[in-house]
Amino acid sequence: MPHRTITVLYIDDDAALGRLVQKILGRRGYAVEHVLDAASGLSRIEQGGVDVVILDHDLGTSSGLDMLAQLRATEGAPPVVYVTASQDLAIAVQALKAGAVDYVVKTIGEDFEVLLVSGLEHSVEQTRLRRAKEAAEREVREARDRAMVLLAEVNHRVGNSLALVSSLVRMQASAVQDAGARAALAETQARITAIGNLHRSLYTSDDVRTVDMSAYLETLVGELGRSMSATGQTPTIRFEAVPILTKTDKAVSIGMIVTELVTNAIKYAYPDGEGEIQVSLSRDGEGATVLVVADDGVGWSGQGPATGTGLGGKIIGAMAKSLATSIEYAQQPRGTRAVVRIGPESEAGVAAS
Repeated sequence: MPHRTITVLYIDDDAALGRLVQKILGRRGYAVEHVLDAASGLSRIEQGGVDVVILDHDLGTSSGLDMLAQLRATEGAPPVVYVTASQDLAIAVQALKAGAVDYVVKTIGEDFEVLLVSGLEHSVEQTRLRRAKEAAEREVREARDRAMVLLAEVNHRVGNSLALVSSLVRMQASAVQDAGARAALAETQARITAIGNLHRSLYTSDDVRTVDMSAYLETLVGELGRSMSATGQTPTIRFEAVPILTKTDKAVSIGMIVTELVTNAIKYAYPDGEGEIQVSLSRDGEGATVLVVADDGVGWSGQGPATGTGLGGKIIGAMAKSLATSIEYAQQPRGTRAVVRIGPESEAGVAAS
């Protein structure tokens, strides 16, 4: 606006005063157009190209306040300097509340010119600042949108790559004759799948900062069941969850804990390969997230697996530490029940949807 002539629309039913204002502001370098009523003023504004409106309070058959209300409801309407001969401050308050940028009282002599020019310049500057702010906010939104698209694409590519790695591990496992090696490869595949599923969840999410744990764990548990059934171990896995949004880094830890606990249950709880593993995710009365993995198998004390390298236990411990919590093994008549409680203060941003 400062680099071109400012177009001012003066709306007043006084033709003589309109010519005077055109003369006053013309000397200051403004291009001034004058109309006599609100309808003509609105029509001219709709045509575009008006930078500032100077609006008189008394328009004969209507009030400038009525026109202010119409302008306020018009998107992209120019700023308004309100002018009146009345000394009543209530009119000024009404005009400013209705959206006027400034207010000028008509007087005789040079005072009116000074006040009018000051109000006009103030209006122009306010408009410049508002437009600069809107442009900056628009640029920030566009940059954020571009970053979100790029991040989604990264998650998509990472998810695809991990899915490929998981498939290669599964192919390798099917070619291995040693049962122990085959089981170890199946566990590795499950861990890769847990992370890959997270990236796929982020790719389809509206907000990559959070993950819908219900959908994520349902997919994860389903793939764990299919993966482990390929090794000849076929317990049923039942999953229940309420919708819970969790920060991405927290979701990784929870997913890895579920993977290890379910894998351990499949490996050790059912020597005959039959039974039911229950996985649930819920909120307790204090707002904490509660994860439960339970089986009805041979039982485990929680002091460490009877066989194996103990890598799964180390992973569970590390993930629980990152969540500022620990694994509790509840006593029950049969099988094992592992409980992970993540308090609201530890979740740092986990929220129910």
